[in-house]
Amino acid sequence: MRFVDVKNDIAFRKIFGNESKKVILISFLNAVLHLEGEARIKSISIANPFQLPILPNMKASIIDVKASDFRGNTFIVEMQVADVLGMDKRLLYYTSKEYSQQIVSGEQYTELNPVIFIGIFDFNFTKDVGYFSHHAICNVKTQERLIKDMDFYFIELPKFSKKAKDLTNVMDKWIYFIKEAENLAVVPENTDDEGLQEAYADANRNTWTKEELDAYIYAGMREQDGRGRLEKAVQKAVQKAEQETRQALVVNMHNAGIAVEQIAKIAKLSDEEVREMIEK
Repeated sequence: MRFVDVKNDIAFRKIFGNESKKVILISFLNAVLHLEGEARIKSISIANPFQLPILPNMKASIIDVKASDFRGNTFIVEMQVADVLGMDKRLLYYTSKEYSQQIVSGEQYTELNPVIFIGIFDFNFTKDVGYFSHHAICNVKTQERLIKDMDFYFIELPKFSKKAKDLTNVMDKWIYFIKEAENLAVVPENTDDEGLQEAYADANRNTWTKEELDAYIYAGMREQDGRGRLEKAVQKAVQKAEQETRQALVVNMHNAGIAVEQIAKIAKLSDEEVREMIEK
């Protein structure tokens, strides 16, 4: 048995945005939010069920997985494989926008319902050593929560190191599935949650159509290209910084009266390169 990489854009949306298997998203939300008893989510409405892109070079029709429960709570579940500049501001803007758009001018603020953002990050995002954290607006001194309508839950995959035998709760089993499914040959023995069982079934490559696999492969290639561009940009920035540092060193030594030949030996450059740097 071979499973897809759940972190892949297409795979994540297909599994968690599956309109015909809402039990998957319900199980995940209950596990991550630690909901018990009457507080547990029993039914949801997926606002943007998964659809394949019409063309290979087009993005899927949904940006993330968004759903609401019978209480009117909105849940945004997002998978991010790379940290980007302004990530904190972006998720705050996105969640705030989702919150404010629930009503139009003239309607009562009391009609606004909570928005819960769950971010699954394939990179370290917080300084917390733990792999799971809950962020909310509160009184810094007393920890009182007067403003309760926006919550942020972060799952940082690099910080999760548990093995299959160490999984004791449903949330950890979900995180393990997201992080490790592509490396597994069988479903872990301790997978006893119905939603998680369905998720593994949906992640089985043998159940995917050719069109779905093509879109999955393309999304993986696009992700690799994006990471390649980022790595190249970082490499260029480092090289530029090194060049500027070396040039500053050469100029300073020249201003100190050190001969070109001596500067060249210290900086491991040719005499001509040293002269060019001094002229600049």
